[in-house]
Amino acid sequence: MQPQKTDLARTALQAHRAPLDMRQRRLLILCDGQRDLVQLGQLVGPETRAMVIQLIQSGYLVSSAVAEAAIVAPAAPVPGVMQTAAPVTERRRSLVAARIYLLDILELQRHPQAAALFHTLQQSRSDETVMAALQAALDALPGLTSTGYAERVRQRLLEVLPKEHAERFQIALV
Repeated sequence: MQPQKTDLARTALQAHRAPLDMRQRRLLILCDGQRDLVQLGQLVGPETRAMVIQLIQSGYLVSSAVAEAAIVAPAAPVPGVMQTAAPVTERRRSLVAARIYLLDILELQRHPQAAALFHTLQQSRSDETVMAALQAALDALPGLTSTGYAERVRQRLLEVLPKEHAERFQIALV
């Protein structure tokens, strides 16, 4: 099966307004009708199959009816063979990744305040100063961009922050 983007997917990727997380967006970008599930799995990870099913059901991807039915319908269990659950993989979270993500967002803003926040975040070394710089940047972002964009940036940032920082960060945002 070689999934392809629908018009809905192309619109969502261009407008940045769809309720997709970073991994779903990455998978949509890679689904060009040339790569099969094995190749996509090597690029995205072990949860690719489930994500493809979800994106097909949401209308972002299409494939041939036969291949789609084979993917969506799970294989019947073999009698006498013990079924094991697939291991749950945790997404990688990193304060460094969060910092780089927000540095990239600030760099795109082309505003003197964003440049100052970029410099502050870039010079931050300890976890506490990085967290303070991330908080300051997120507080300023709605004034530099649209509120919806700032909220999506905040959500993406919470996806990549380590859990202990994300929990502290969510408490600080409330």
